[in-house]
Amino acid sequence: MSVSATHKQETAAESPAMINFAALEAAELQRDPFDYLIVPNFLTPEAVAAVNSDYPQITGPANFKLEDIDYGPAFADLVDELSGPQLTRKMASKFEIDSPFDSTSITVRKFCEQTDGNIHVDHRTKIISMLVYFNETWNVDGGQLRVLRSPDDIEDYAAEVVPLAGTMVAFRRTDRSYHGHKRYVGERRMVQVAWIREGTLARQEKRLNRLTKPVRRLLNMS
Repeated sequence: MSVSATHKQETAAESPAMINFAALEAAELQRDPFDYLIVPNFLTPEAVAAVNSDYPQITGPANFKLEDIDYGPAFADLVDELSGPQLTRKMASKFEIDSPFDSTSITVRKFCEQTDGNIHVDHRTKIISMLVYFNETWNVDGGQLRVLRSPDDIEDYAAEVVPLAGTMVAFRRTDRSYHGHKRYVGERRMVQVAWIREGTLARQEKRLNRLTKPVRRLLNMS
């Protein structure tokens, strides 16, 4: 990683907040077909510009762990805020979750491939999943996340999220929190955050994450 922990702490202390907490507070929790939030201005315009300048130089269509990529100070500041206690408290409050989260997981993606977008629910270790997008423009029908009512109809959706820079979507994981998107191949910048449960299931997830994508899909994992 190209940013030291000391440098991240120094820049975070000097920089203004990247997350627009007022926009998060104003967003209404939707209940149909499951609990979710859409926040168009989750990040400030200044934050989006800085993070895009520092976005990791990823070359392939995969989810990358933070320890496996290099990035600059602005991206490091964003990671600090996304994994910080203030956002964690706000998300727990928004989703009316009393018990504390065990930990936070963050992965980064830059490219979408033809096999992406299949309807699925996230793994049971996740309590809340959140996606933050960074594309400056979006002029295609595919690649827009859909909040779905069923496991087998991509057109039966309650909401659709255009992956424009600064937009956030978050949802409570359930056995019926179906989501997916129509096919798209190309650049689709996204940071994925999950508040998760630790313990046996989390350890199993880490082992299963090493499996190939087709095997994971058969196991209905994300």
